[in-house]
Amino acid sequence: MTTLTLYGTELSGHVHRVRLLLAMLNLPTTLKEAGADVRKSAAFLALNPLGQVPVLVDGEHVITDSNAILIWLVKRYAPDSQWLPQDLHQQAQVQQWLGKAAGEIRYGVASARLIKQFGTPENYDSAVATARKFLPQMEAHLGGKSWLVGDSATLADLACYAYVACAPEGGISLRDYPAIRQWLQNVEALPGFIALPPLPHPQEA
Repeated sequence: MTTLTLYGTELSGHVHRVRLLLAMLNLPTTLKEAGADVRKSAAFLALNPLGQVPVLVDGEHVITDSNAILIWLVKRYAPDSQWLPQDLHQQAQVQQWLGKAAGEIRYGVASARLIKQFGTPENYDSAVATARKFLPQMEAHLGGKSWLVGDSATLADLACYAYVACAPEGGISLRDYPAIRQWLQNVEALPGFIALPPLPHPQEA
């Protein structure tokens, strides 16, 4: 099997979703720490000119963008698995949630965490407003369901997990969202689950 190399940082939710899938597919992978200094290097920028993680190197192929990496790994190494359903409607639903991971989740709970934990120059009020609009929608969707799409875990769950789980690290409580909290526990019970290192919880927004 081709040797896989994943460049990333342990605290990145974008990296975490890829690490989850790699672990659940039992794919041996070399993990290379790519902190801020590494991401500015010429060698790293040759892999990803945007200077962002994660980056997956699979033989002669270099794949950037966490959601694209998820699709790549499933299509290449587990094409008949539940991670990307064969049913077209469910496949479209998975893609919708990947879009939410890159949209409402990234600019809501993830942005709030970046600001509170790492001092990222983004707009906290906007992040909180986005989260407060999105989380009730996610809660309603998950009512009576174990997973975001269908009857088993898919890429949708892996892509959305980390930043929602870490919402309190951005000062956004999940206490009013029991269905989301149960869903998080469902993901955490999956074989091969890897936890994100915890960070302190700031004052709630």
